[in-house]
Amino acid sequence: MKDRAGHRRARRLAIGTAVVLALAGMNGPWVYRFSNEKYHDYKINRPEYKAENGKWEVVNFPEEYRQNTIHAALLHTGKVLLVAGSGNNADNFDAKKFDTRIWDPVKGTIKKIPTPADLFCTGHTQLSNGNLLIAGGTKRYEKLKGDVTKAGGLMVVHNENPDKPITLPAGTKFTGKENGKTFVSKDPVVVERATKVFDKATGQFLRNDPGLGRIYVEAQKKGAKYETGTQDNYRVQGLSGADSRNTYGIAEKIALDKKDFQGIRDAYEFDPVAEKYIKVDPMNEARWYPTLTTMSDGKILSLSGLDEIGQLVPGKNEMYDPKTKKWTYTNGIMQFPTYPAISLMQNGKMFYSGANAGYGPADKGRDPGIWDVATNKFTKLKGLSDANMLETAGTVLLPPAQDEKYMVIGGGGVGESELSSKKTRLINLLAPDPSFTDGPSLEKGTRYPQYSILPDDTVLISGGSEDYRGRGASNILQAHMYDAKTGKLDRVADPLVGRNYHSGSILLPDGRVMFFGSDSLYADKANTKPGKFEQRIEIYTPPYLYRDAQPSLTGGPQTIARGASGTFTSQHAATIKSARLIRPSASTHVTDVDQRSIALDLKKTKDSITVTVPKNRNLVESGWYMLFVTDDQGTPSKAQWVKVP
Repeated sequence: MKDRAGHRRARRLAIGTAVVLALAGMNGPWVYRFSNEKYHDYKINRPEYKAENGKWEVVNFPEEYRQNTIHAALLHTGKVLLVAGSGNNADNFDAKKFDTRIWDPVKGTIKKIPTPADLFCTGHTQLSNGNLLIAGGTKRYEKLKGDVTKAGGLMVVHNENPDKPITLPAGTKFTGKENGKTFVSKDPVVVERATKVFDKATGQFLRNDPGLGRIYVEAQKKGAKYETGTQDNYRVQGLSGADSRNTYGIAEKIALDKKDFQGIRDAYEFDPVAEKYIKVDPMNEARWYPTLTTMSDGKILSLSGLDEIGQLVPGKNEMYDPKTKKWTYTNGIMQFPTYPAISLMQNGKMFYSGANAGYGPADKGRDPGIWDVATNKFTKLKGLSDANMLETAGTVLLPPAQDEKYMVIGGGGVGESELSSKKTRLINLLAPDPSFTDGPSLEKGTRYPQYSILPDDTVLISGGSEDYRGRGASNILQAHMYDAKTGKLDRVADPLVGRNYHSGSILLPDGRVMFFGSDSLYADKANTKPGKFEQRIEIYTPPYLYRDAQPSLTGGPQTIARGASGTFTSQHAATIKSARLIRPSASTHVTDVDQRSIALDLKKTKDSITVTVPKNRNLVESGWYMLFVTDDQGTPSKAQWVKVP
């Protein structure tokens, strides 16, 4: 990496010096007026520079179409879905102003889409029918300590009746047996019946394990005198007879501490053709910051998130069946921090890199490993460096997906830590005893890296910040290209816009990459000026589009089954060296588990190519893909959309 980078630097310096000397010879005084900025602009627009480093351009939407984009997904229509919800803006939330846009990067058109709920911090993934599944979002914004006026917290309701569940409406009052203080529930809760437990050897009845329900309660009046400091049992007002004996609450500290965001259960499929949200059955659990990812049977796994009372969902994961539009719980309990980076392996198990986007205990659910969802067995993986800095790290399945090699990029300490990692870590899951090793390092500790797989088996890694949410003006205006074949990491052209929290990137069908979002806490190094959400879209054109003309790719079938072949026309068939199916991205919060690039067997004639799709359904999940072919100069075609049924 160093030799190649050094060669590039020397070449650029030589060219730059020659240009300046030539200008000086023509007009010495003019050179002194030739500002650094103008020279830089001249340099990055030279054909030679772009052919080695690529080029960045900013897309400014008209004012009325701008939004705080939090989520983005490429649709099989070639358009990009941009979802803000309330856009991390409490005023929008209070006004129920929820935004979605569809952007056509070819025509440059933008369209507003009615948004049915606050899909801020939702989860999403591509479905086999081409729709985008979207689940979860925001019920309540966080309240910082000092803004909380009524003591509140978690109440766990117990039901010791084994014969029936009990429903408590919103507004139910709970009075402490020891502290005598009364708290009121904000939402209804159904508490399942108790479970009878018997001795396995003798069959003798042992006890009833109570059913449990979790609700958020709040003091009736404002002030610190209504806080509690210790655990207490609470009597449920309004119950009588057996219900009053069998039903009670237990709560720890109920205080004026910071209150986290609360999630919703709502779920939708977004139809790219009709360009509208379609409501489906809600999840069993409310979730804010969940990950959605595809399972071996094509069902969608929903993981983690903060629930309707602002607590981390206690390991109760669930699956969506696209055929029935229903949700069911998985077997057993497995807890992860929010937005865990989990994706499907070729053997049907799930790989968890340990990367995540935030909320959750520092000592639980953060170890990387392989998870068998059917048996709920989790096998930890070793060797991960900077293991205490996996929040806001990126995780990418390196191309081609058949190699089952992953890279974990950067990351930071738990919560609002100042720690950030320069590391990239690699793991080969096909190895007999998989273990992480370090890959090439970044120049700076990097939280929130954006990363996109490209058709030539490289990965574009860009942006991020050295500190939590860009504090201290720590955005990183650098981009790198990682070559999955050689393992080298090289600098390319610098982005024009800083990107940290609430940002992401999407590979477009023409081979370019779009970048969205960024949500800095502060706008200055001293952390005194509030940050402003970055609404500009930026496009990166990789070096391969500045070399030779893109090879043509036309015709061919729109559907190719696993194990089957399809033939496409190409005027440049003789020069084509590889073919890839790339799954369209759905990106948010440093999480994009949909990305994968699958190598296809390739045969050529004079004016056509025939590609064959692998048979493994865990490798090639059902759905729409971009088919790219790449020539002997590393230049990809524009994509043809292909559906794998």
